Amino acid sequence: MRVTTEVRAATRDRILAVAAERFTQDSWETTTTRDIAAAAGIANGTLFNYFASREAIVAALIEETMPDAAKQYRRRRPGDEPLDEELFSLEWTALKSLRRYRNFLAPALETVFSPLATPAREDPGAGLRKTHLETVAHILTDHGIPQPLPAVLLQLYWTLHLGVLAYWAADSSPHQEDAMALLDRSVKLFTASLTGGDGGPHIERKPE
Repeated sequence: MRVTTEVRAATRDRILAVAAERFTQDSWETTTTRDIAAAAGIANGTLFNYFASREAIVAALIEETMPDAAKQYRRRRPGDEPLDEELFSLEWTALKSLRRYRNFLAPALETVFSPLATPAREDPGAGLRKTHLETVAHILTDHGIPQPLPAVLLQLYWTLHLGVLAYWAADSSPHQEDAMALLDRSVKLFTASLTGGDGGPHIERKPE
């Protein structure tokens, strides 16, 4: 029986919805692909036709939040912000779009993006990394920073990005203001590495 595009899309959406629910209600550590497949009403082998691993499922969940986050970011972008302010806005908007996944993102990120993870042929975070860094490159270009950046600066940015993301996912402060402060310091460190300056004056952040 030929599986139509519509059926494939519906099955993929069902897998993602079920996985998010299981990761939230049970935990990332205890939920297996077999659990997800059973809850989605498909064979375990069928699930692998859509996603190669749990990490690939989480990467897809994150990726699905990106269009709405990008839309919100563009709406809030006045076009005359200092570079550190614009990078802060980009990052914080993306984090807010992931709030519903916070309770399982921290442990999942260790294997989705961690440079310390066991090397494997699959790199579920590759697409997310590429898309995010391309967005950052456009912002830097708008601010007169020549592209492409040296590899060491790209690595610095990505390391800071992952550090903030991991801290935010586990941040117990009432409105994640501790993560907000870390993000503020991180973008200033990165912009200082580009300009040789201090990245602009410190701006007090208010939880949203």
